Amino acid sequence: MELYELYKYWNAQINIISRKDIDLLYERHVLHSLGIAKIISFKKGTNVMDVGCGGGFPGIPLAILFPECNFFLIDSIGKKIKVVAAVAESIGLKNIRAEHRRAEEVKEKFEFIVSRAVTDASVFFRWVQNNVSKNQFNDLPNGILFLKGGDLSEELKEFKKRAVIFDLKDFFSENFFETKKVVYIQV
Repeated sequence: MELYELYKYWNAQINIISRKDIDLLYERHVLHSLGIAKIISFKKGTNVMDVGCGGGFPGIPLAILFPECNFFLIDSIGKKIKVVAAVAESIGLKNIRAEHRRAEEVKEKFEFIVSRAVTDASVFFRWVQNNVSKNQFNDLPNGILFLKGGDLSEELKEFKKRAVIFDLKDFFSENFFETKKVVYIQV
């Protein structure tokens, strides 16, 4: 319930969400982030890295929904991480670590890597493939969960055998989700 006021405040200081989108925060950012939870319910103790988290999406909504999991949010832009840390502290999230880092610098392992349309899938895969843990205990094998939009056939060509696309319009009725997807790539 506190997210709207927090993001409205921070967005006035540091532009982290499009000014026209701030009034649609819950639909276009929070609910969109929770699209991942329509694909998997992370089990207790799952470690998740959110790469290019921006203002904290999808990491913060997922951390709220899965309080017994650990979330590591990174972004290459320091002021965005400042917002993530401030929001997490304001709402009392204890299961988030936020750092100003590039994905290529991270050596830790995670059961899942999540992201929201940071870059092309093949580039992203190269950045994080070595960060996926072999420790399997969720219902879905460890891997990458992207939030993407539009036609992904060309972008996902090299992952044809291991990428699964889930249309968010199958889960949410709002027009915004008509072209939105969760892409799962097993690593």
